[in-house]
Amino acid sequence: MLNQRRRSVLTALVNEYVASVQPVGSKVLVERYPLGCSPATVRSELAALEETGYVFQPHVSAGRIPTDHGYRAYVDESVALGTAGLSAEETERIRRHYSLVEHELSDVLRETSALLSRLTSYVAVVAAPTLRRARIRRVTLVPLASRRALVVIVTDSGQIANRAIEFADDVSAETLSRVEAYLSQTLDGAVGADAEDVRHAMGGVPGPEAAVALRSLDVVLECLAEADEDRVVTGGVSALLAHPEFSDPDAVRPLVGLLEDGLSVLKLLSGVMRSPEVEVRIGHENPASALEHASFVAARYGAGDAGGIVGVIGPTRMDYRRAMSAVRTVSDTLSDVLES
Repeated sequence: MLNQRRRSVLTALVNEYVASVQPVGSKVLVERYPLGCSPATVRSELAALEETGYVFQPHVSAGRIPTDHGYRAYVDESVALGTAGLSAEETERIRRHYSLVEHELSDVLRETSALLSRLTSYVAVVAAPTLRRARIRRVTLVPLASRRALVVIVTDSGQIANRAIEFADDVSAETLSRVEAYLSQTLDGAVGADAEDVRHAMGGVPGPEAAVALRSLDVVLECLAEADEDRVVTGGVSALLAHPEFSDPDAVRPLVGLLEDGLSVLKLLSGVMRSPEVEVRIGHENPASALEHASFVAARYGAGDAGGIVGVIGPTRMDYRRAMSAVRTVSDTLSDVLES
């Protein structure tokens, strides 16, 4: 348990290291931060912090650097104090930005990833709500040829998924229209996963129109599954290279590889959906080895199981207060946009 003075020294050290990317000594801390104690006292506190694993000294006579344990104490202190990381003007600009958005959800999520990356200078990760938990509002069948059509699914969150469908025989526009009306009525308001129950109930219905409906419903299920596997949007990956921790290609390659694998990112973020708060995982707290020198800050948006996730990934030498404030503001505002 850290006493108040030791917490103040650790906070000052983290802030200075985030800004300077250099090991921090007692003299710098005394000169730049109102610690209210002498350099000798600060040296003593730094030695105690090193002994208890909050900081380490990379070289003899060098200053100290925070450890993952030290960053965790810093983050927990920031959460307890409710420290703001964005200015009131920045928060207002974010809210105004979303008030002007009138695009499909996919466009909103791409804009969100770009916005978060600009705010933090880290990689932004945005996971769309899972379609299998969203409520279906409309199923449309668009004729493309005598045996080909386009299936379009629209959910209550504004998500749109589509896929081309091939039939074994010619299908008239009138038949497609009747099947479309049946599917839209049957699936209206149903959670995406409920489409499987509808499929089973239709399995024994005879007739050519039933066969078209069954084939169309199969494509609806396939479309939902494919959309769920490809619902992660990343922005600002090149921002990693601006941080000295990732200037070595061998150091950044595993992280870039992880970001290119949408399913791995979803697995990484899955725990966030169970928490109402901003989640922060630092360095070795992350289950993925590619993130052992990185941290991610993430929060859920939206209501219930149909929500999604927004977050940022950057070096452990992260401006956690700003990152947490940006993620929380964006997630809250995005939730308001989807509910309006």
